[in-house]
Amino acid sequence: MIQNKKYLLRKVPEITAIFWVTKLCTTAMGEAASDFLANTINPYVAVVIGFGVFVFSLWLQLRAKRYIPWVYWLTVAMVAVFGTMAADVLHKQFGVPYVATTAFFAASLALIFYFWQKFGRSLSIHTINSRARELFYWLSVVTTFALGTAVGDWMAISLGLGYLSSGIFFTGLILIPVAGRRFGMNEIFTFWFAYIITRPVGASFADWIGKPAPNGLGYGDGTVSIALTVFILLCIAYMTFNRRERRLESNTDQSTN
Repeated sequence: MIQNKKYLLRKVPEITAIFWVTKLCTTAMGEAASDFLANTINPYVAVVIGFGVFVFSLWLQLRAKRYIPWVYWLTVAMVAVFGTMAADVLHKQFGVPYVATTAFFAASLALIFYFWQKFGRSLSIHTINSRARELFYWLSVVTTFALGTAVGDWMAISLGLGYLSSGIFFTGLILIPVAGRRFGMNEIFTFWFAYIITRPVGASFADWIGKPAPNGLGYGDGTVSIALTVFILLCIAYMTFNRRERRLESNTDQSTN
């Protein structure tokens, strides 16, 4: 049941090719930016700063009455940074093994999905029409980023695959939801599966490009994060001014009047 008329307006973007491109870039940027901050300033200070900016961006998103590209993607970008920090702090500062953090965040996501399904009746992003469902959505997004970070580090570091091999492996996994949609696999499952997997894909390639040899190309986390931020801004500009995106938004708004 719709609890508030303002939630009739679309609060999330359409799932198009530009959505997935931007999502991948934010995951990679979040990994590089998080590592850069943690290695430049005190890790605890970095977490506090990341959490503060994340809370501010989420506040902007929750108070918005409709989907606004720069607000939505600012929130996703800050989720990428803070989600990476959350996963990294458990391992690097408290010594929790990557396999344990992977299991923890997987169990957490399963619980979130369970309660979202129980109280919201659907995990589809097309049914985000109440404050409770929107909060479940963003809680799921944060947890998927943390889970993807833990899984990616577990594969690349603990299992010794390295950043490039891990990136290629997870890119291959993306073919599962792509093929699944063609053969009638559940749309909600394929979306969230792809959403989770894009995190280690982006993070693995960001680490490979930024980290020094022999594990990476050595361009630096700061350089990678800046370059990806510029590209994300270009994607946001495209979504803001592209006629098709504006028409989709306009049609959604008109259908709720």
